[in-house]
Amino acid sequence: MAWFKRTDKGIKTSTAEKKDAPDGLWFKTPNGNIIHTRELKNNAYVCPDDDFHVKIGSKEYFEILFDNNKFKELDANMTSGDPLKFTDTKPYVSRIEATIKKTELNDAVRSAVGKMNGLDIVISCMDFNFIGGSMGSVVGEKIARAIDHSLKNKIPFLMISKSGGARMMEAGFSLMQMAKTSAKLALLHQAGIPYISMLTDPTTGGVTASYAMLGDFNIAEPEALIGFAGPRVIRETIGKDLPKGFQSSEFVLEHGFLDFIVDRRQLKGRLTTLLNLLNN
Repeated sequence: MAWFKRTDKGIKTSTAEKKDAPDGLWFKTPNGNIIHTRELKNNAYVCPDDDFHVKIGSKEYFEILFDNNKFKELDANMTSGDPLKFTDTKPYVSRIEATIKKTELNDAVRSAVGKMNGLDIVISCMDFNFIGGSMGSVVGEKIARAIDHSLKNKIPFLMISKSGGARMMEAGFSLMQMAKTSAKLALLHQAGIPYISMLTDPTTGGVTASYAMLGDFNIAEPEALIGFAGPRVIRETIGKDLPKGFQSSEFVLEHGFLDFIVDRRQLKGRLTTLLNLLNN
C-alpha cells in the first residue's frame, strides 16, 4: 500500500526520527504575523511587523523596567485568606492553592523597589493569570504597603493595572480595597510624590474605578481594553450599538481620560523623562 511509504526521494528523515518544534517557540499575533519568542522578548514583547502588544505579567514588566532586572520584592509571601468560607464550583481555598501552583504567583499583584535608568522607583504590577487579575484583600493590601514604602522613602510610585475587577469570592472585602488604595494615594499626593498609573489590556471593574484612574499621569498601552462594565452589559443596558473602538485606550484618550498612550518599547525611556520633569 503505497500511501504508507515515502514516494519523494528527497525526504530522507524517517517519521520516528522527525523532531517537532517545541511548544512556545513561535508566537502568532491576531493579525497572523509569526515571530520567534526570542525576538519577541528582545522587542519588549511587541511584534515588530504589526506592533501588537502581547499580554505579559509582572515578571516581564520588571525585566523591561528595572535596570538589569535587579529589584527587591515587597511582601512577596502574602497570600489570601477565606473570610467568607466561599464555595462556588470549588472551595475558594482550593482555587487559591491551585492557582498558586499553576502560576507560581502568590496573588494577582507583585510589588518591588529598584532603579529605572538610575532613578529609584516602586512598581506594583498586576498579573491577569491569577484569577483574572482580580482585586482581593491581598491585592489591596500589597498596593497600600507599596505606597507606604514610597511615602517613607520619598520614591515615585508606578502602578501597572491588568484586571477583570474586584474578586467576587471576597465580596465586600474586595470592594473595601477601592477605598483603601484611594486613601493611600491621597497621602501620596499630599506628600508631593509622583504617582503614575499605567493601564494595560484589560483594565476593568473596580480597579478602573479606583487606583487605575487616580494617577498624576494616567497612561496606557495601545489598543488596551479600558472600562468599568463590559461592552455587552452596556449595550444591553442602553439598548444601542456602541461607537467603533469603544473602551479602547485610543477611544479613552480621545475623550480625555488618559494623558498619553505609550509603546512598550519606549516605556522605560518615556517614564524616565516624565519622572525627571516631575522631580525638577
